[in-house]
Amino acid sequence: MREIIFDTETTGLDNRQDRVIEIGGIELDNHFPTGRTFHVYINPGDRKVHPDALAVHGITDDFLKDKPAFAQIVNELVSFFEGARWVAHNATFDMGFINAEFARLDLPSISNDLVTDTLSLARRKHPMGPNSLDALCRRYGIDNSHRTKHGALLDSELLAEVYIEMIGGRQAALGLMSGQSRGEIADTDETIVPTGQRPHPLPSRLSEADLTHHAALVAKIGAKAIWAKYDPSL
Repeated sequence: MREIIFDTETTGLDNRQDRVIEIGGIELDNHFPTGRTFHVYINPGDRKVHPDALAVHGITDDFLKDKPAFAQIVNELVSFFEGARWVAHNATFDMGFINAEFARLDLPSISNDLVTDTLSLARRKHPMGPNSLDALCRRYGIDNSHRTKHGALLDSELLAEVYIEMIGGRQAALGLMSGQSRGEIADTDETIVPTGQRPHPLPSRLSEADLTHHAALVAKIGAKAIWAKYDPSL
């Protein structure tokens, strides 16, 4: 399964008027980073960067003057994401802007069925929060000390590490983080230890007294005792 962990930076917060000015993406294949990335800055035309947005990402109007318009990079964007899930933190925001840009070019929008929101995942996994990208980096011990401003590619790289942690895939990805390819990992000489049923079951750790007390408890609860559903002898 291909997934693209991505992030956007924009001129402001209103996707009806504001524009995307940066997109960064990291490719995962079955939760393994492949090394393929997508990164582009985009000229927003006559839309200026709002001061509040500038304070977040530091991308100036002057910097964007010689960058391509969205229409000039859209084919490259679609090609990179084709066949993959779109994965973003607070994906409603990013997809709102991406689909607004597509609509301006009369292109079909990306279905929510193809999108994974890591913020929603984090809120289910850590309901007490906080669940910002910085907070999740701290929670999972991911070094983000070099992140002084938001940047689409940098944030995508951090989010990819956070996402792999949240889905329990860090152990599988460790080899890639040290520079190994999936093929190199597959070709290593590993001893396969077969597993199966024990020839003799382990003895019960419950004493006769424990069993007697448990049976008495079940009898006291009566027909509503959940254990009776699994053990007719009770």
